[in-house]
Amino acid sequence: MPSPSPPRDVILARAIAPLLETALRTMRVVVVTGPRQAGKSTLVRTHPRLQSRPYYSLDDSATLLRAQADRRAFVRSGPDMIIDEVQRDPELILAVKVVVDEQRPQRRGQFVLTGSANLLMMNHVGDSLAGRAYYVRLQPLTRREQQGLGATGSWTRFFETPVEDWLDLARASSSPPEDWREVVRRGGFPAAAVEIHDPHERSLWFEGYIATYLERDLRDLKAVSSLPTFQALMQATALRIGSLLNHAELGRDVKMPATTVYDYLGLLETTFQATRLPPFARNRTKRLIKTPKLYWNDVGLALHLGGGDPTGAHLENYVLTDLLAWRDTETPRPEITYWRTAAGAEVDFVIERQRKLLAVEVKASGAPTPRDAAHLVTFQSEYGSAVRGGLVLHGGEEIYWLREKILAVPWWRVM
Repeated sequence: MPSPSPPRDVILARAIAPLLETALRTMRVVVVTGPRQAGKSTLVRTHPRLQSRPYYSLDDSATLLRAQADRRAFVRSGPDMIIDEVQRDPELILAVKVVVDEQRPQRRGQFVLTGSANLLMMNHVGDSLAGRAYYVRLQPLTRREQQGLGATGSWTRFFETPVEDWLDLARASSSPPEDWREVVRRGGFPAAAVEIHDPHERSLWFEGYIATYLERDLRDLKAVSSLPTFQALMQATALRIGSLLNHAELGRDVKMPATTVYDYLGLLETTFQATRLPPFARNRTKRLIKTPKLYWNDVGLALHLGGGDPTGAHLENYVLTDLLAWRDTETPRPEITYWRTAAGAEVDFVIERQRKLLAVEVKASGAPTPRDAAHLVTFQSEYGSAVRGGLVLHGGEEIYWLREKILAVPWWRVM
């Protein structure tokens, strides 16, 4: 039987919803992926085109057993359906492929699948549904989604607005000021960010999330020999957000081979917990550092794992989570990287959209100076007219020009 309907709570609009609508009109299969508890089930079950559809969750053991007993019969049990947490039985994807290939005439949006693991990165997934499916990535809630605006940060506007008008663009933002430390503590999981207000209760929720992730999701993937060791690696990575990734160093800290660290980090990426941010290297003849930087997809969870108080690295990670959510609403998807030279010049984020570059520095302090824009100036001189300009996002309240085409703006006016 289909799973029961969700309770009639307030449903927050999601920035990805228009892209989901387009995918449903265009492709035969739509796959919504993202970390567990990011809101995938709510998104697909409350979408106007999908509310009347049969919904089956493979988190329900009886439904999972029924699907595994005869996969083709299961996916043929209705003209269209939603199958939630499909990574729990990856062989269902091949059955979906057979059914959509047999369907005449073809039906757009016939199957909607959700998964808390990146199906394209799972070794035992039988088929990618190439040419049949579009993969929608749902990130945790952005700040503007938490406010009920159904939006990400105003990154597109900085690409489409003339640089000389950026100051007016930032001033026109109606986004209310907020202490960045509080948004970091909340993170973006709907339950922790919106429904729970007490810090101790939120901490308890994060503990439960970690336990469920370790005991269910990782066991489903059958790729971790020691859950305590894996959890130790999670904590070690949470203490290094924004740092250059060093597998050997991580391995020494948690007493495991560097090869195992590499595999486990791959699992964190496959399950949408961590992100390896690649370096920007348009000109590959330059001596650029090739090592990726490590971040978490939800900074609240990272802060809980690492303990202590929020730092500037956490604010940097929070900006990246908004950038990722924005990226995943765009087609084609922009590239998000960082820039660092062997000489030590570094820019936190480089965004490439339609061959244009936007460079972003993040400063937790409230009054950045022209010195804080030095590496942005270096980046501009290196890549010339391809760079639209630079932003220094900071923790204060003032908006002002630091250098030519480099604007200091409070982070909350952009996000």
